Amino acid sequence: MQKRSRPVVVLAGRPNVGKSTLFNRITSSRRAIVTDVPGTTRDVFSQAVEWGGVRFELKDMGGMFGVSDDPLHALVLEQGRKAIETADLLVLVVDGRQGRTPGDDEIVQALRATGRPIILAVNKMDDRRSRDGTLELYQLGIEPVLEIAAEHGMGVGDLLDEIVRRLPAAHAGTAGEEAAAGDGGEVPVGQKETGVAIIGRPNVGKSSLVNRLLREERVLVSDMPGTTRDAVDSMLRWHRRDFRIVDTAGIRRPGKVFRSGPLESVSVIVARRAVDAADVAVVVVDAVEGATEQDGAIAGEAERSGCGIVVAVNKWDLMKGQGPDVAEKFDDELRRRLKFLEYAPVLHLSALTGEKTPKLLEMIDRVAAARQRRVGTGELNRFVASVTAAHPPASPGRKAVRILYVAQVSVAPPSFVFFTNVATTFHFSYSRFLVNQLRESFGFIGTPIRIQVRARRDHQGSRKGSPKGSGNPRGTSSATGGAGKGSAKGSIKARGESRGKGSSGKGRSGNGRGKGSDKRSGERSGRDSGKRIGKGSAKGRGKGR
Repeated sequence: MQKRSRPVVVLAGRPNVGKSTLFNRITSSRRAIVTDVPGTTRDVFSQAVEWGGVRFELKDMGGMFGVSDDPLHALVLEQGRKAIETADLLVLVVDGRQGRTPGDDEIVQALRATGRPIILAVNKMDDRRSRDGTLELYQLGIEPVLEIAAEHGMGVGDLLDEIVRRLPAAHAGTAGEEAAAGDGGEVPVGQKETGVAIIGRPNVGKSSLVNRLLREERVLVSDMPGTTRDAVDSMLRWHRRDFRIVDTAGIRRPGKVFRSGPLESVSVIVARRAVDAADVAVVVVDAVEGATEQDGAIAGEAERSGCGIVVAVNKWDLMKGQGPDVAEKFDDELRRRLKFLEYAPVLHLSALTGEKTPKLLEMIDRVAAARQRRVGTGELNRFVASVTAAHPPASPGRKAVRILYVAQVSVAPPSFVFFTNVATTFHFSYSRFLVNQLRESFGFIGTPIRIQVRARRDHQGSRKGSPKGSGNPRGTSSATGGAGKGSAKGSIKARGESRGKGSSGKGRSGNGRGKGSDKRSGERSGRDSGKRIGKGSAKGRGKGR
């Protein structure tokens, strides 16, 4: 692990006193799951915070001591003790409505034993019932005491001011200094971190895999399904590359999630958000159980989100001794169940023993690079020319479909637009053929590829869709000009006729034939035409006379 350069502030307290709500308020996020159930938070997660030009790392952890029905409370307590040991400053959060409790006294003793400075934050002070119990909390002997309401933000600014003031001067660097020097918790300027979401069904070994990659007990691990609730992210630097590894809650079928209650529902929502934000999703499959329909559903969500995919078959140490061709048979069944992921690489590993886990990081790096790859337009069009020469697209109508040119419009995932002469879509088999050819030719390993088809007439609709005789704009204008000249000649003749025979009272119109027309209308048309023909009118008047 890397040496940290930012000060660490840890939020400590009993279960259900509002630590996660305060964490979300300070970080302006919704990372921590907040419910009325005591012991909702189990893992320790952190985020960088800047206040008054000073940056520090804020950590939230599960409730210590107090009342909790969580069967993993002992593990949560151990994780909390480890987080407190890393703190430069401790913020003890208590419930103002409940006043002083024996659990608060136990936590105060544990915090004082560390020798770190402590700030007492009395939460939920927006409730009138909190006024009666506040005086008891001063008996804890911690100064300063700040009254806050994390849910509504009351007093949080004063708390941050006090945190910045109490931070050790040796560690409290400014944001500008950290940006120039870089640190262990953030990616230096000019480098991009790779977001990696570890996803899968409950109890397939996701948290064990995260701890193996980080080489520390970062997240809780137990045999009980549903141990992980929050999306816990950690930074990992590997071969000068930065990865943000996110451990997510196990995703079960929607019906089971609905029946389990709101806590698991929120955990699944947070897990799906992590997938949407990730660059690469590692789909963890249990080697003993094999790929299931739910594994396919989880992988399908990752594929639709557009992130790269790596399939990690965990617990492979339990498959040894089942014959030399066990890997081949397993992969064949896996590909059969996950047909849409034929492009995703498959790794057999063991989070328990560490077998092939370094190769997982290598594969994640390759997939992330392929997802950002961009191909030049000239190279793409040479590729299309060679492919379509051997396998032209099918023609839905009488006119043959020709791919005129292709361009890559975006990356992450790579997206291409094919422009054709008539077709607005390809047959699904030909689209799959093009995707496979693109993947094979340009090395798009493990990443989805999006293609769109546009007909050329979409860009030249006025030209292609116009009626006969109006071909292009120049032809249209020239055709209009020819009609104008013909009308002028007719008007010359009509003017002469109307002038010559107007006195007879027949009043022929501008076209020289309308006997029933008004005499004045014929003369007006003749005069207007005379203005347009200029010098030629003399000849017309002569003929009329």
